[in-house]
Amino acid sequence: MSRFNFKRFSSLGIVFLALVVLAVIWVVGQTQADPKKVVISSTAEASQGNIYSYAKLFDNIAWHINSKYVEEVDPKKMIYAGIKGMLDVLDPFSDMLEKKAYERLMESTHGKYEGVGMSIDSREGWIIVITPMEGTPAFRMGILAGDRIIEIDGKSTQGMTTEEASRLMRGPKDTEVTLKIKREGSGEALEYKIKREVIQLKSVPFYGTVPTPQGKIGYVRLSAFSEDASKELKDAIKSLKDQNIDGLIFDLRWNGGGLLNQAVQVASLFLGKNKLLVYTQGRTDDQEKKFYSQGEAIYGEGPLVILVDAQTASASEIVAGAIQDWDRGIVIGDTTFGKGLVQQLYEMSDDITLKLTTAKYYIPSGRCIQKPEKSKKNPELFWTEEVEEMDTSSVEEKPEMFFTNGGRIVYGGGGIVPDVVLSNEILQSIEVNLERKQTFFDFAVRYTAEHKDIPRNFEPDEKVLAEFKEFLKEKKFDYKTPEEIYIDTLEEVVKKENKFEHYQPALANLRELIAQNKELDFERSKDYIKRSIKRDILLKLYGEKGYYEEVIL
Repeated sequence: MSRFNFKRFSSLGIVFLALVVLAVIWVVGQTQADPKKVVISSTAEASQGNIYSYAKLFDNIAWHINSKYVEEVDPKKMIYAGIKGMLDVLDPFSDMLEKKAYERLMESTHGKYEGVGMSIDSREGWIIVITPMEGTPAFRMGILAGDRIIEIDGKSTQGMTTEEASRLMRGPKDTEVTLKIKREGSGEALEYKIKREVIQLKSVPFYGTVPTPQGKIGYVRLSAFSEDASKELKDAIKSLKDQNIDGLIFDLRWNGGGLLNQAVQVASLFLGKNKLLVYTQGRTDDQEKKFYSQGEAIYGEGPLVILVDAQTASASEIVAGAIQDWDRGIVIGDTTFGKGLVQQLYEMSDDITLKLTTAKYYIPSGRCIQKPEKSKKNPELFWTEEVEEMDTSSVEEKPEMFFTNGGRIVYGGGGIVPDVVLSNEILQSIEVNLERKQTFFDFAVRYTAEHKDIPRNFEPDEKVLAEFKEFLKEKKFDYKTPEEIYIDTLEEVVKKENKFEHYQPALANLRELIAQNKELDFERSKDYIKRSIKRDILLKLYGEKGYYEEVIL
């Protein structure tokens, strides 16, 4: 596999690489490989008899607490705590949904709600961002996949369910929510004040064409798998085909997934009918299902590149994986998120719905989409030496090899490993803080108000950069580098040890050196700053369409 570097907003280079790949796409055979059978062991029958005795024990304890405990106990709180305790020994995605949480879940399938616009999950006891939805407040503020939300409006998220976190982040439009986030590679917790908006999930925010020496190449972006995703995509591809395209770039980056039936219909647009797309396996036979493509392909032939990244998740992984396994196109980008669990909803009462993981998704080659979880919700509830040994050995194992329909080697281990791998470059401290504090957006608002007739092909020059620098001074923009954070920590330590006077001269010298180096950060990040100024000004003036036309293509 080839490896390249790119920044999040260096989309022009990625698309150019995709154009190059489209020019040399191979011709593949059409012999389908049999899916690799995954052996599932079941203990359901053996444990069936025990469940009743344990349930009786639970009931007996609840009765004694309710009738004999020294203080009166709220029965609902007690029983709900017991239910959550049962769920705590399962995976992080199984949960009990009360009425409001269930309504929000149903809301999301219709593609409209009021909030900040991000997909979240629970990992290792914390709320983790899967992906900020494109064009939403969370996306514009620079929230990234993998960010750990540690506080919502001052409330710790440790042990919080995704439904609780979602409830806190949602609310009436134009109100604000404050998030505190920990990011890998960043020493300090980042605080974001985000204004809520009506979030409308448009599945295809943009499509267009770009001329190349090899011909006219189409580009289409799919940002979500909501109810109308396949219809929107089909209409976009038809429009591109009417323009006589010679190849297609299908962009699934930052796509957090959505409805399974839409994933099936979207994949069918490229593969045609009666091809295995994904199958599920659980403990019992009724959890084993196969999903096949339906109808005629709208783009069944011609060069095809799929763009993915670490934020490509769930339904989008099914589509990318199926296309890769059938050798229909080349996948370019970073290894995808790895969320491949089947979850069923079971109505327990009028107010309670159980969301339970019942199976895992596997793509045609036999690869499991789900990445192995490092821990359960509460590891101490089930941790044993046997489990510890098993987990240690699994970490040391190399990714298992699988084969596509055409016989190419692909790798398991969770997520979709691209054919051509691109690694994200970590943003510098100044870049993270400029995004976090909305400086580009605020500057775009002022700049567009003061400068009329800004063209679509706008490019920030030195004069614009000088204006931006003055804007930062006016706003008293400041940030701490990782070095400053370490010095602060060291200073606290020597003060506690009563050694501050001894180390003070050295610490002062270090702070001076850091300050001198910090002055150069703006110049070092000039290219990123230019791109970000351009991005927010074009988004402000011309919306997503103008942004894609001038920045992406």
